[in-house]
Formats: sequence, C-alpha cells, structure tokens
Amino acid sequence: MTLKARAPSMARAGTVLAGSLVLAGFLGGPAVTGEAGALAPASLRAGVAGAASTGQGRCPDNLADRLASTGPARQLITVEATGANRVATAEIWHRTGLCWEKAGGPWTALIGRNGFSGHHREGDGTTPTGIYGIGPEMYGNSPNPGTKYLYHRLVCGDWWDEDPTSAQYNTFQHVVCGQSPTFAGASEALWTETSDYPSFAVVQYNTHPVIAYAGSAIFLHAAYGTATAGCVALPLAQLDAVLRWLVPALRPAIVMGPAPEITGF
Repeated sequence: MTLKARAPSMARAGTVLAGSLVLAGFLGGPAVTGEAGALAPASLRAGVAGAASTGQGRCPDNLADRLASTGPARQLITVEATGANRVATAEIWHRTGLCWEKAGGPWTALIGRNGFSGHHREGDGTTPTGIYGIGPEMYGNSPNPGTKYLYHRLVCGDWWDEDPTSAQYNTFQHVVCGQSPTFAGASEALWTETSDYPSFAVVQYNTHPVIAYAGSAIFLHAAYGTATAGCVALPLAQLDAVLRWLVPALRPAIVMGPAPEITGF
C-alpha cells in the first residue's frame, strides 16, 4: 500500500471491523475468532506461547516471547512503535523449542501516515494492529529476489482490487493490458509502482473472510522515504533479506502494534 496517488491508482489503507469475525485460513484448522483476518488462536494462549512465559526459566525475556499468542508460527516478524508516530522497529524471530530467538534486526520500518490503529478503516491512513499470516504468493516488479514462496513478476494489467463494492475486493486481479478494470475505488496498478513494489509480501489482513470496507492491500514492501497509507515498509535490502528468510512451511506471521498493546495480540 503506497501513499502516493496516481492515475488510475490511488493511495490505500485498511480497516478494522466492529466486533469479531469467524476466521479460518492461516491456522489450517477449525475457525477461530478474530478481527479482519487477525490470528486469534485462543486455544494456544495457554499453550506454546504460555509455556514460554510461565516457563520453566528457559526462554529469554524478549518481545516475541512476551506475545500473548503466536499460534502455529515458527517464524515471526514484529513491528513495534514506541510512540504515536509513523516509524516503528521491525525484528524477525524463529522458534527454537518453546522459545523465540532473534533472527534479524532491529530495523527501522515505516508505517501508516496516521500510525497504528485497532479500528482500521479503508482509506484512514493507519496500519492495522494485530497478528496475521503471510500470503501464499509474493509479487514484485523486479525478478524474484530468492524467495521460497511462489513469486509473481508483475506485468501490465496486474492490479490489486481495493474497491469495497467489488466481489473481488482485497485480491490480486489481472486485467488485459490497456483495458480499464471493472472495479474502481483506490485500486492500484501494481506494475506502475516500481519504487515501492520491486518485491513485496501480502499481509493476510481482511482475507478470511473478506469484509467490505474492512481494508485492503496491506503489504510488506519497500520503503520510499515517507510514511505509507497503511502498509509496513522496509529498506529494500532488508526487505529482500526478510522475504528470502521466510519459509511457507514454518507458517510465518507478522504482529504489528504500539508498544503498550503489542504483547496483547
């Protein structure tokens, strides 16, 4: 999600729903309760994550081990802001036994121009808080930087549908090059965003199910020097290092939020 408006693409943001939704998807099992696609594996709150914190004195005191629940994830990206600003700290973690160990960072990340929000709405310029999976396919205008995911090299006609009234809302869509899409809103012509999208991963926010106006196109993408419209952005070298590190079979997740709230997700 970029902040710059272009024709025909525009800036975008995400949203949060009032109340909770019944979700499946990332956990790969029975649906659980969460918000706009957030992972909320309540049954695990006293499980692996809890074991580390109640623990048996084996886990270090770090941010990842203080999280309320990380579900089945064995790789984790944390994006934490210490103030009400547009800059956050990103770190990556891998699980070893019951504990989380740092795998990289800290790095400076840019977030939404209006900071984090637990009540994220389409176009509000905030980054949604919570814990989410990483989508099964990565995209980019540059060649695959070496990811272990399916990778789609963007071409003319590749869009992200950000029209809340569209049946394909918050999904990748290909339209014949040169033709206008049937969806409107802030839908973005991905192939034109070469500085922001040399490569990116999709954050599974508002994906299972997709709720109209709940927000769209929340990506982990390249930083372009200013706040985003709701995504998380890293300098390209660091971004590509993270994308190469992620392994689908390890069920990676990303947790995002301000310091006073992030451990509650």
